[in-house]
Amino acid sequence: MQTLDLSSPTPQSENRLKRLFWPSIRTANDVDDLGMQGYWVCAAISIFALVSSSLTGHPIAGVFAMLLYYVGGVGVRERSRYAAAVVFGAFALDTLAQPGILKVFLSALLLSNLRATWIAWNWKSTAEAAAGPMRFSETWTDKFVDQLPIWLWPKIRIPYYIFSACFLVLFLVGLAVILLRPHS
Repeated sequence: MQTLDLSSPTPQSENRLKRLFWPSIRTANDVDDLGMQGYWVCAAISIFALVSSSLTGHPIAGVFAMLLYYVGGVGVRERSRYAAAVVFGAFALDTLAQPGILKVFLSALLLSNLRATWIAWNWKSTAEAAAGPMRFSETWTDKFVDQLPIWLWPKIRIPYYIFSACFLVLFLVGLAVILLRPHS
């Protein structure tokens, strides 16, 4: 089982905090782990965006932000540098507009996510590891993190490019209106 890479994953030599903020890749399993990690980070941030926007009285904006971050996470899982850049850029702009300690921490995490996606996209494997680790579909979380992105990203990629570009333009216009509005 070990030669087929179907047994439990190899133990990580790095601690969780280092893998979150300064990941490195040595094997195809590391590439897959970084994709999963980025997916979960974006999914958590999408929920954070929905809840925080709803609590401030902007639930519709929260739904759009949730879609931006979640589908961006699907792209990150599939090693899309564009999706990782959009997720980081949108959250960094939001952090500049409404700073907070938690938002700064999450922005740093998304910057690390962007770096990890870039490294994973550029990573070249050996011939026997080219296919990468097997993606499972036995549990609900396996289906959510392994199977859904493979199925969804090719179908939603182009609409996501359009949606994210429109979202960022509207966000920047709204930010400019707020900053340029005369104060009474």
